[in-house]
Amino acid sequence: MATKDQLKALIRSHAEGDNDRFFAVAMQVAAQEARSGHGVFAQELRELIDAAKARGQGDLPTGGKPVPVVQPRGELAGLLSVAYPKTRLADMVLSESIQIQLERVVLEQRQQHRLHEHGFRPLQKLLLVGPPGTGKTMTAAALAGELAMPLFTIQLDGLITKFMGETAAKLRLIFDAIAETRAAYLFDEFDAVGSDRAAKNDVGEIRRVLNSFLQFLEKDESRSVIIAATNHLALLDPALFRRFDAVVDYELPTAAVAQTVIKGRLGVMKTDKVAWAAVRKAAVGLSHAELVKAVDQTAKNAILAETTVIQTSDLVFALTARHSTSRR
Repeated sequence: MATKDQLKALIRSHAEGDNDRFFAVAMQVAAQEARSGHGVFAQELRELIDAAKARGQGDLPTGGKPVPVVQPRGELAGLLSVAYPKTRLADMVLSESIQIQLERVVLEQRQQHRLHEHGFRPLQKLLLVGPPGTGKTMTAAALAGELAMPLFTIQLDGLITKFMGETAAKLRLIFDAIAETRAAYLFDEFDAVGSDRAAKNDVGEIRRVLNSFLQFLEKDESRSVIIAATNHLALLDPALFRRFDAVVDYELPTAAVAQTVIKGRLGVMKTDKVAWAAVRKAAVGLSHAELVKAVDQTAKNAILAETTVIQTSDLVFALTARHSTSRR
């Protein structure tokens, strides 16, 4: 039978969501039963453990619970910030092509045990490119939310330093964390790390940092999801693209998508009298984020005027004002 220490370890690891520790102790119990002559019982325990591991690698990537590391500690505290997003892909207004790409990532992550059984790895290294405010950062949160994983965001101000070799050493710490703690990891404003090594204004340290990143990414065999996002595709080094499993291109919303964003944001406000053709025309060229700001301003103005009716002129005025702001 399991010892008192083993029972306590099982309960403690289960409470903390530490599946690896839980299964390790369970295997110790099975081995102890086998040595005690209870071979049939020991085999049953091993089969239960194997089945539980298989389920844990399927639809619930972390065994149904967040990983036990909730806050980065030590040197990682200045390099990573953590969140547990509740955002889902259904909360976003995406083009059909992007929706299909992201749903495929979620599917492969949830069914990765089936892929592993046949020698394949799921999509897990994503490069998101496109204009500001088009949903790249929100996508990272949505993927983490869909997969019930924490989202660790790399703090570039803590990562990049002027001292030779220090940034590469910090990158190693981050990739060690990626290997040890399954989660989604976001490198936002990625062009600060992945800029073209052939650029005329390149300095030796940045070149070394990029070389290190390429090596770490190439060697990564973790179960984490690595996401890099940038507004400046042209600045990236060409060698980066083949290291990522998928490149997702974000664009400014079409008129139809813009109308969907606006209607969704207005919620319970009354839009029966809105002339949508004029609104769509005024919305062209604005990002998702700019649309949201314009709509929020219009809705708040209406509420402060003690009405829930949205006027076309007010909405068009707010959208036009966002055009002027976005050019600054």
